[in-house]
Amino acid sequence: MKARLNKLWWSLMLMLIALPGTALAAGGGGAPVVIVADTRKLDGVLAWWANLYNESHLQFTVLTIILIPLVGVIFGVIADIIMNHIGIDLKSRDLAEH
Repeated sequence: MKARLNKLWWSLMLMLIALPGTALAAGGGGAPVVIVADTRKLDGVLAWWANLYNESHLQFTVLTIILIPLVGVIFGVIADIIMNHIGIDLKSRDLAEH
């Protein structure tokens, strides 16, 4: 057990010594990357959405977090209405699995 702990200790020490050297070997920083949406050929809602992304990543993120569940609920309700209209009733089905 002591030999195993000793081996673990030396492995951790080697990692602490080698890790900063590995990071420094990568060289200086490169050019900063700018991530933007190309809005040249967009119009309407798509242009607004891309411009929102370019102007404020925070607003884009918050709006996306709000819209995705909202669209999911809307699609679910529409699917439920369509299935009910064609005769598929999911509210009173018997579980065939049990």
